[in-house]
Amino acid sequence: MFTGIVEEAGVIEKITPTKKSIEMSVRANVCGRGLKVGGSVAVNGCCLTAVKTSARGESKLIQFDLLQESWQRTNFQFAKVGSLVNLERSLRANGELGGHFVTGHVDGLGKIIKWERAGKDHLLDIAAPPEVMKYLVFKGSVAVDGISLTVASVAKKSFRIWIIPHTFDVTVLRERKVGDAVNLEADLLGKYVERFLGSRKR
Repeated sequence: MFTGIVEEAGVIEKITPTKKSIEMSVRANVCGRGLKVGGSVAVNGCCLTAVKTSARGESKLIQFDLLQESWQRTNFQFAKVGSLVNLERSLRANGELGGHFVTGHVDGLGKIIKWERAGKDHLLDIAAPPEVMKYLVFKGSVAVDGISLTVASVAKKSFRIWIIPHTFDVTVLRERKVGDAVNLEADLLGKYVERFLGSRKR
């Protein structure tokens, strides 16, 4: 479980396809501290397991093994060496929930259709698939590349969010542009409500 409060932007240092998986190594500073093999890290909002770690000066190189399913369902398929990725360590039982409950299970890919500066902030419009749009509500929560954000408005096939300077500066959003794909995870509470109401109708 995660909160959607990104701790840092790591750098992809290696991508190696193998017969069984795709090995991806990410250089991290904050999220490498205390991380052991088997630990979970949200990478662009996708929950991945660290299979190997090694020291790199003051930073740490973390290796993840991705199945083809994870690769194709996320924007990792567009990643390359040198790309930034949002990183967040899993939530501790006594940790602070600063964002909202994020599972790290990507529901679908969105596409940036508008991305521009508006005063000191940034305006971001994202086109999303129906399986994500049905859970989005005005002032509700959504995870975009693992970032917990508040929905500012909802259209038929897209939604809008406002990005404050801090979020822009510390996340991969500073690299994003119109046409880029972003990982989306809808609010977990909406999924449970849908399931509960659906079961009552049977």
